Amino acid sequence: MAVITKEQWRELQQREAVIRLNESPPVLVVEVVSESTKRTDYRAKRAEYSVLNISEYWIVDPLVKTVTVLTLADGWYEEQVFVKSEAIISDTTDACPYA
Repeated sequence: MAVITKEQWRELQQREAVIRLNESPPVLVVEVVSESTKRTDYRAKRAEYSVLNISEYWIVDPLVKTVTVLTLADGWYEEQVFVKSEAIISDTTDACPYA
């Protein structure tokens, strides 16, 4: 799932919903882990999203009941893991006009 601006949504109405290198990245991407996607969600997406300059993405893992918030800083993702009923802290709420 991705949170995008209204302008990005309008552009995607005319074509396939794929983020290109020359476009503005989504405000937030959320990956929900399953047994079959675990490796991709935790490892491959980190590299892919950093290339796309996605400033923040979340890994929601119902298998271990955690939410990992990854924030891009100097080309690398810093992560915070939230468990159970902990409030999720995110920089995205400051950037998102809908929050």
